[in-house]
Formats: sequence, C-alpha cells, structure tokens
Amino acid sequence: MNIPELLDGKRVCVCAGSGGVGKTTTSAVIALGMAALGARVAVVTIDPARRLANALGLAELENEPRRVAPERLAANGLEVTGELWAMMLDPKQTFDELIDRLAPSPARAEEIKQNRVFRELSTAVAGSQEFTAISKLYELAEEGDFDLLVLDTPPSRNALDFLEAPRRLNSFLEGRALRAFLRPTGIGLRAIGLGAGPLLGGLRRLTGIDLVAELTTFFGLLGDMTGDFSDRARRVEALLHSDSTAFLLVTSAQSEPIDEAIWFRRTLEGGGFPFAGVVINRFHHDQNGQPEAPADGDLQRVLADALGTDLAARVHGNFEDFHVLAQRDAANVERLRAELGSEPVLLVPHLDDDVHDLAGLLRVHRYLFASDAERARLIAESVA
Repeated sequence: MNIPELLDGKRVCVCAGSGGVGKTTTSAVIALGMAALGARVAVVTIDPARRLANALGLAELENEPRRVAPERLAANGLEVTGELWAMMLDPKQTFDELIDRLAPSPARAEEIKQNRVFRELSTAVAGSQEFTAISKLYELAEEGDFDLLVLDTPPSRNALDFLEAPRRLNSFLEGRALRAFLRPTGIGLRAIGLGAGPLLGGLRRLTGIDLVAELTTFFGLLGDMTGDFSDRARRVEALLHSDSTAFLLVTSAQSEPIDEAIWFRRTLEGGGFPFAGVVINRFHHDQNGQPEAPADGDLQRVLADALGTDLAARVHGNFEDFHVLAQRDAANVERLRAELGSEPVLLVPHLDDDVHDLAGLLRVHRYLFASDAERARLIAESVA
C-alpha cells in the first residue's frame, strides 16, 4: 500500500495529528508526489510556523494558491508532469472574503467588516477561525481547479475544533441568543440589557463601548445572511464526510503521539469521517535484530579493532540506545496496529537530517510512494 493507492479517487486529503510529528512535511510530500504523477495539486496549510513555504522554496505563502516553479522541482531530480500549488490560509482575510461574497451589496459588506464585533469575532465565537479555513477549502473544492487538495491541519486537539467548526458555528447562528438580537421588536435585547445592566454599564464606562449597541448593530447588519452562513456550514460538513475526502493520520512512533493517533482515530470513526490510514514518521528500525548483525560481544570487538577502545565504547553505547528506541517504537506501532486492524500503516524511518527543503521532501517521498516490497528494501538499506 502507498499514497497513490490510499488516495485513489479522492479529491481532498486531510492530514491530521499531534504537533511535531512531521505533518507539514507529509502534506508537502503527498502534494509533490501526486503532482509528479500528473495531477494538479494544491497543498493548503494553516500552520503558523510557515515551514511549508521554506520547504517548497517559496519566500512566503498567501491566501490564494501559488504555483511552485516547475524548473525548481526539476532541478531536484523529480520529473513533475502535473502542477504543484501551495497556499497558507489566513482566517481573517478568508472571513472578509466570505462577507464580500455573501453580503447583498458592497456597502453592507464594508459596514460589517468595519464593525467592532466582527473584528473580534475570530476570538469571540469558538470555531470561527477553523470554519473560515475549511470554508476556503470548500471553495477551492467547488471551483474544481485542482485534482487534489492536501490540507495540513493544526495539532490534533485543535483539529477536533476544525472538525466541529461547521456544527458549532451553525449552532451559534441558529441559537436562541442570536434570534433574540435579530427580533424586530427588540424585546430580547431589552431583556439582555436589563439582566446584564450593571456589568454592561461598567464596561461602557471603562472602555467607552456600548456592547449591546455594538451587538445590535452587528447582528442587524448580518440580517438574513445568517441563513447563507448556516447553509455553507452544512455544505462544508458534507464535504468533510464525503467519499471523495480522505483523512490521513500522521504520527511519530513515540508513546504520546501514538496515544493521540489512537484517540483521533476513534474520534474520526465516531464522527463518520472517511479514514484512509496512518503515516508513522521517524520510526527507529532495530539493527540488533537483523540476521546479519553481529552478536553484541563480536560487535564490541569489531568496533574496538576499527576505532580504538574509547571511541568504540561510545559508538557501542549509541548503538545500544538506538536499539532501545527501536524496541520502544516497535511496541508502540504494534499497539497502534491492534487499534487499526487491517487499516494501512506506512512507515518512514528516522532520517539523519531534518527535512527542510525539496531534497529532504524527496527522501520522504521514496518511502510514501514506494510499493510494499520497495519500501521494505529501502528500510533494509537504511539500517544496513
């Protein structure tokens, strides 16, 4: 099993997992590899570290896809017959663009964007940033310009917010509190004002802001646009549950990320999201267990003859540490496999260097796009 087989017939690949496990790298490798096979691919990130731009040799990523220069890809030895595009989602800009699209007129859109409540909405309403991010993903999918969209998500606990964002925003927009603000009689507003009078009065004296007036103005401007938001939220949620979408978990073989992967796999299953498999990065393969590996005593003698006693002792100690890590990784992977059953697991070995450029992406590409037999051979060569 490899990435092309996992993503056969898919238009959206969502890479999810805990932080620091190579999720951004994996997203970029998947996009790069699928473009090499002839697809028109966009990799989309909301990772604030912006490592993806560096890996692809771009000075910066923007809120619209930018094509990675074909000559740059060719210079690194990979023939790309398709197209590779990349972008970084900007939640505020995306929300502004969404208002522009849904507002009945440019004047109404500008009034909403200038409203103080709207400017604070990304922090005032849980899930609004995530909603705007996947709303952008939805727009790209609807436009149909790309054969595949690869999404690099935040760490998995935030990715749960990502999954729940459409439902949470929809609940807010259809909730009783919002309907109170939108009542033409204003009875709901007066009730809110009476119940919270002392608090709101104190805030008004301290900040100069009449919160009820600000909220009234904002929701009045929003008006019947709430129906458009709710409809979009439902369509976004449908995209995430579609058979054309694949959720790919990315993890390392350490205990905590494996726990996160198991937890998130159960979350996906419980939510009915389409699951494709797991990529395990930085896996330590055990050299001590190889048939051609010398016995421990023989190894120490071989090292001492080649390096001298002192250096041989340090090298042997490092070898033993690696063996311990390999045993730990093997146990964690088996624990994950027991959870997954027959679902695919792709192993990428621990590499000597950090992946920070296209050359590094191509090293990972060899493992994710190889057949099972080719991957086994590559792994055997890496520990030989």
